[in-house]
Amino acid sequence: MSSHTTEAEAKAAVRKLGGLSWKQLSKRLWTKFNDDDVLNRAAILSYYFLLALFPLLLFLTALLGYFAEAGTELRRNLLTYLGRVVPISAFDLINATVDEISRNSGGGKLSFGLLTALWFASSGMGAIIEALNIAYGVRESRTWWKRTLLAVVLTIALAAFIITALALMLYGNRIAEGVASSYRFGEPFTTTWKIAQWFIVFIFVLLAFALIYYFAPDLREQKWYWMMPGAIVGVVLWLLISFLFSLYLGYFNTYSVTYGSLGAMIILMLWFYLTGAAIIVGGEVNSVIEHAAARAGTPHAKLPGEKAPDQGGKAQAAGASP
Repeated sequence: MSSHTTEAEAKAAVRKLGGLSWKQLSKRLWTKFNDDDVLNRAAILSYYFLLALFPLLLFLTALLGYFAEAGTELRRNLLTYLGRVVPISAFDLINATVDEISRNSGGGKLSFGLLTALWFASSGMGAIIEALNIAYGVRESRTWWKRTLLAVVLTIALAAFIITALALMLYGNRIAEGVASSYRFGEPFTTTWKIAQWFIVFIFVLLAFALIYYFAPDLREQKWYWMMPGAIVGVVLWLLISFLFSLYLGYFNTYSVTYGSLGAMIILMLWFYLTGAAIIVGGEVNSVIEHAAARAGTPHAKLPGEKAPDQGGKAQAAGASP
């Protein structure tokens, strides 16, 4: 069987959810959701996300201090787009913290904020690596320094994707107007671009999720098409969770009344918790589909506990989980 034929067969298996119906996929996902302790692992991620957030804000506001004063359009736009994703009470907390730490920005804060944010964010990535290894049923065999380096590199890569997406959101309209003016494309081009830029931002976030699922677990001979179902589910689930959570808080926000000033921190932790769950669930979706495809004899698919398919392109059945 040629490599092109096996690749086509594997891609077809992805489109068919590994041979599972939606009901079967949901049942297996629910079983793995409980067996792999997804919610507790999401709680670990929320802790690291919180630890990384404020040093990151310290770095960003210190950096902005070199290019823009507080209250300029750049900072206003950045906080405006952040407010569209983060729940309002948590956004108020972030906004107040940004105001406080931006009053005395400097080179020391810039370096400290960057290093601290990178350290805690890479620790969070290490927790994601562990969660995805559990999803695939594999043990971590990479050395400590390789795993740490991978976590740091993935963190930097994800930051690059996020910053690029933010740049498109903040300056996409200006870019479109500049290109239209230079090449006389007219109003239709500008309107099309303003719509298309949100699709491009979605693609960047999708690639960020796929990047995690491809490199984080200790697997070999990975194929990108196995990563896409979980990436789509993870991004859509994260956006849906953020929207519904914000909607809920808009009508039933009693945290501030019950917990006082701690309410905003609790809401922020809850949002991070749900974000971590969305990331892990996406990885679980990928593992369920690939394992089901491997059991059906699909080329380039791995059984639970396998780090790579056998030399013939078929997953080995020996030692696989039922």
